[in-house]
Amino acid sequence: MKLRIKGNSLRYRLTRSEVEQFAHEGVLKEKLVIGEEPLVYVLQRTSEEFVRATLHTNLITLLVPEAIADEWTSTDKVGFDAQDGDLYLLVEKDFTCLDNVDEDQSDNYPNPLAQKKDE
Repeated sequence: MKLRIKGNSLRYRLTRSEVEQFAHEGVLKEKLVIGEEPLVYVLQRTSEEFVRATLHTNLITLLVPEAIADEWTSTDKVGFDAQDGDLYLLVEKDFTCLDNVDEDQSDNYPNPLAQKKDE
């Protein structure tokens, strides 16, 4: 799971196996250690009505209502977004890059623009 922070927005991007894990377990967690400090970011299903994010110490949690989580994980829907006060939230399935990159993309979703690029 990738986390992108830009301005007042959070964007989570998940590979195929991460979407599958989230669908079955309802939670996905990653940890980044900077120096001796961990930053943990979580995507979690909730019975709450709205998408929202919380920050406690070094833990970012993005809460996703069950209905939104179910629709997103069981369909071809690429992602969903929400506004939580001034914070913009976006969760997407991670597509393979069209450019050559050094990261492993074998678990990413096929990029729908790749076919157009080849034509």
